[in-house]
Amino acid sequence: MNNDIQPRQSPNPVEQSAGFEPRRSTTLEGIVNTLEWLLVALILALVFRAFAVEAFQIPTGSMAETLKGAHYSLRCTRCGYAYEVDGDSSLLNRPQCPSCGYYQPFTAVGRVQNGDRIFVLKCLYPFFLLERWDVVVFKNPTDPRQNYIKRLIALPGETVQIIDGDIYIDGQIQHKPARVQRELWMCIYDNDYQPFGASGLVSQAAKTDPENRPWRQPFENEPNSRWNCCADGPTAFSLDEPAGQTHTLVYNASVANDFHAAYAYNNERMRQTEPICDDLMMRFFVQAGEPGGFVGVSLEKDDAHYIARAKFGETLIIEKQQNNIVMELAQMPMKQGREKEPIYFEFANVDHRLVFRFGDYKLSFDVPVRESTRQNQHQPAVKILGSGRMCLRHIALYRDLYYVSDGNLRATAQKPFTLGRDEFFVCGDNSPNSLDGRLWSIPGKDRMGRPFYREGVVPMDYMMGKAFFVYWSDPFSPAADRLPVIPNIDRLKTIIGGSEEVY
Repeated sequence: MNNDIQPRQSPNPVEQSAGFEPRRSTTLEGIVNTLEWLLVALILALVFRAFAVEAFQIPTGSMAETLKGAHYSLRCTRCGYAYEVDGDSSLLNRPQCPSCGYYQPFTAVGRVQNGDRIFVLKCLYPFFLLERWDVVVFKNPTDPRQNYIKRLIALPGETVQIIDGDIYIDGQIQHKPARVQRELWMCIYDNDYQPFGASGLVSQAAKTDPENRPWRQPFENEPNSRWNCCADGPTAFSLDEPAGQTHTLVYNASVANDFHAAYAYNNERMRQTEPICDDLMMRFFVQAGEPGGFVGVSLEKDDAHYIARAKFGETLIIEKQQNNIVMELAQMPMKQGREKEPIYFEFANVDHRLVFRFGDYKLSFDVPVRESTRQNQHQPAVKILGSGRMCLRHIALYRDLYYVSDGNLRATAQKPFTLGRDEFFVCGDNSPNSLDGRLWSIPGKDRMGRPFYREGVVPMDYMMGKAFFVYWSDPFSPAADRLPVIPNIDRLKTIIGGSEEVY
């Protein structure tokens, strides 16, 4: 039997009893639900922005070269080294390469890039203590309408001094964390970047540009030394002599970048007026040809020569040589077996600490701080030492960040600055070009614009958060006439702050 009758459905008892009629438009209901979800998402985003993480764009270069404001990205037209120049500059002065010292033509300057965009963690402060060397965002005490970004130097209750470019807290020098220190090394010379073409062509080009000197290799043999500075190509140094005699290369600062604490980023002809920085680091990879020899580096500071030697297959040694007297400071035995492979060599004299890395080994020594610490006024000597057969590659020389404290600045050796409760002291990484706690000359204002806080401090009330990630920097353009919208993955990075691990 053909059954065409459907079962009769009973009405909804709730709707029937309440007198409701079923909704006839599911489209309208979907729109209402979507708007509800968007409203909830907006509220959550506002709460997240207010109490958790907020995005900022850096407008100025006070934290360069760690973080950049509006800037020009350049590549040296002579050696190929990549660097940045402040975008606020009018470019009246030609940019200078931080590796080979070449003054770039104005035609090398392209389009200005916007400042780095960063994420700032805001919920940190009510629950966790701030650490020295953190990068923090805060309200400018002299004008609370502005947001500033600097590095945290001193905490509440501490007495801070800046002496010879270093930070002292309560009379003790402060060592930067290892990862922070690696961020702050600034290039003096990188041997992997050398002028294109033969030296004769470089010299010929210099004749039409008298501002630039003809390039020459800054590492030179001392008398009776036989290093080959153009071995297997111009970026490798080799020594092919029997072990026993020491052969020495010395860095000639008169033909290359010297040790003044100048910034290529600032694009200023002030190199000779900046103080000399003798907190230095040299690194390279060494491949030894035979046991019995050694490789070493000598760095001068305060008229003393500090020497790190790796005796292949034997020991690591740190020595001090002064007034023709050699004193051993530290020693470590070393196993044999890897000398024929390229081994990483690094020696640094930074914050009155000597750090010697050779492959997986690390040897360090704290140099006593003299009571009459003074600023060095002469170019320090930097040397590479070797005995036996070996080849060095990826040779580079760096200097530390130098906190400028000349003139009428705050927190100097003669004028210690003691912080009160809930007061912080900050400095920019671009020390010659940073308006920070050293320079603020008026009292901090409250949110009504009235003088309220002490000069030179950031109050806890104005701390906004800790910068922790660069999420957008130097994007690529899909075409010459298009806006840069392609992310530059190489520029994305974690912003390094304080930690217990020291360099």
